[in-house]
Amino acid sequence: MPNSMLLKNIPYEEFDYQTLSDSLFMYAQPRMKISALLAKGDIIRVKKGLYVFGDSLRRHPYCKELLANLIYGPSYISLQYALYYHGLTPERVETITSVTCGRSRIFNTPVGHFSYRIIPLQAFRIGMDRIELKDGRSFLMATPEKALADLIVSERGAGLMTQKELRIYLMSNLRVDILALAQLDLNRLSTISFCYRSRRLKLLIRLLTDERGV
Repeated sequence: MPNSMLLKNIPYEEFDYQTLSDSLFMYAQPRMKISALLAKGDIIRVKKGLYVFGDSLRRHPYCKELLANLIYGPSYISLQYALYYHGLTPERVETITSVTCGRSRIFNTPVGHFSYRIIPLQAFRIGMDRIELKDGRSFLMATPEKALADLIVSERGAGLMTQKELRIYLMSNLRVDILALAQLDLNRLSTISFCYRSRRLKLLIRLLTDERGV
């Protein structure tokens, strides 16, 4: 089968085993064809059952954010990567960081590094947005408030017992953009804080409230 037919049968750069297998319906042994495609680098196995097209066939860049949702679930992108994505922090984050209500996991794949940190189910259920792609598909990502809350709650080795310590952590460690910080929704943070029942998040809300003079 010409590669053009493979591309016609698989509309997106990211696809699962069932989609790939269905596109090879004319082969008596589709698994052998899949092995050949992998050997040539025409397709790349991200993890068992999940693939992207290789450089020779790729029409568009694959979406790492979408892959993050597909590699391990239930999950959605949060923590450092979401903070950078939303413009709260300046440093580009290479690892796609997510939260999950399952076990914490790390996946080192041919297309990048993906980490998943467990958070309580009650906190997992809130604070996620659906980000729409141009092709009509979408992926799940934490809101700016939830991404910051997830990181602050899960931060290890930092005291964060006072407003001063928390402010230093935000400004020096995370280098959070002050203007972006001022735009965070305090009502959203209050809801997240209630679900987490976190002293650190209550401290964050008091800090932001005092900063704004509310």
